[in-house]
Amino acid sequence: MKTIKNLFFLLTFSLIAFNCSSDDDNSSGDDDVTPTASFSDDADAWSSSVAQGAQTTGANLNVFGWTYTASQIASSVDGLSYSNPSWTVASPQADESHSGFITADETWTNDRFHILTGKVYVQDGVTLTIEPGTIIKGAESTGSNASALIVAQGGMLNANGTASAPIIFTAESDNIALGTNAGTNLSIDDRALWGGVLVLGKAQGSFSGDAESIQIEGLPATEPGSYGGTNDADNSGVLNYISIRHGGAVIGSDNEINGLTLGGVGNGTTISNIEVVANLDDGIEWFAGAVNVSNAVVWGCADDLLDFDEAYSGTLTNALTISTNVTDHAMEIDGPAGSFQAGFTINGLTMIGDASAIIDGVSGNREYADLRDGALCSINNVYTYGFRAGSDVEIDDATSAENYAADNINFSNWQVVFPSGDDNSVMWNDTTVE
Repeated sequence: MKTIKNLFFLLTFSLIAFNCSSDDDNSSGDDDVTPTASFSDDADAWSSSVAQGAQTTGANLNVFGWTYTASQIASSVDGLSYSNPSWTVASPQADESHSGFITADETWTNDRFHILTGKVYVQDGVTLTIEPGTIIKGAESTGSNASALIVAQGGMLNANGTASAPIIFTAESDNIALGTNAGTNLSIDDRALWGGVLVLGKAQGSFSGDAESIQIEGLPATEPGSYGGTNDADNSGVLNYISIRHGGAVIGSDNEINGLTLGGVGNGTTISNIEVVANLDDGIEWFAGAVNVSNAVVWGCADDLLDFDEAYSGTLTNALTISTNVTDHAMEIDGPAGSFQAGFTINGLTMIGDASAIIDGVSGNREYADLRDGALCSINNVYTYGFRAGSDVEIDDATSAENYAADNINFSNWQVVFPSGDDNSVMWNDTTVE
């Protein structure tokens, strides 16, 4: 790959680049870069057309049988089946409400519903343990009163669910019963009914002005929400077999809460088997940090499904994204905001698009990926199908293009079921080219 790029550089004395950047920057690209070669031509080296069902790469969907997603759409997704988890609650107890700061270690048990009434903070030095099979409901609210669970820097969340008894975060209005995996009254179109889950750590990030730590998106500046630092091995606990549904409450103009926000989370933290469904903002967003995540599924969120920002440097392994008509991008990839430079890796990803008609004149872009603001990443072993014609993977700024030319953005082993009439010349789009 580098040989090809360098040859074009010698012939044309110019560079091409590709970037991953924030979902808050919707620029159409810079015009001050003259690429050395066509991004879509280069894509022939890593991307090939494949018939649906004939892929040899992508995510292993067998691990997602426990999810709410599988309960709703397994029949329409190749390779996905539903295992219908359920567990016994011997003696159900009255609901327990939680708000404000948790100042001493405590355990939330699965024999009752736990109601978040406003924001609940796990403070520095405190451990919150959540039993497998526990159902947590967020009270419906918006603005500064939005309900959410926040693990502050130095706090610990031990939420170690199982495939047969996952830990579920959902809306208070969900009629889900104790010991079951899904209710019947909410759907993929029910969003912003509560906030979400935020984990804040002390791992390194790349912030404007080279600040060591900053305030997390989705929380008012007047509330505790700092993340970032110098300890990439920071440990915020365990999140395993967690389902987060119907969140994304709006707290202000263009400021919603992601389903799962990971801010400066260190690689001492264990995060695996994560599901986010029907969130108004992004499904999972990584702001800085070095935490590794495995077995993640995101379905039907109204902004981006996976979002990477501020020099996140961990690895995402085995992920599934499923767009609906409101989805913007399956992936939004932003680069460093300061001088610290680091990139992330994806290994094993299946992206399922949405090609439905526009509803009520409003639908998301429903595209593969947008890379901006000097993105740095390596995305490997990808299978994708079901996207609308004209969808693309965009390089949107000059610095990203330069990173691509320098082999600091890399792709390998992509297999694509192209929409009718599309090919690599459509899918791989460097918007910095006039």
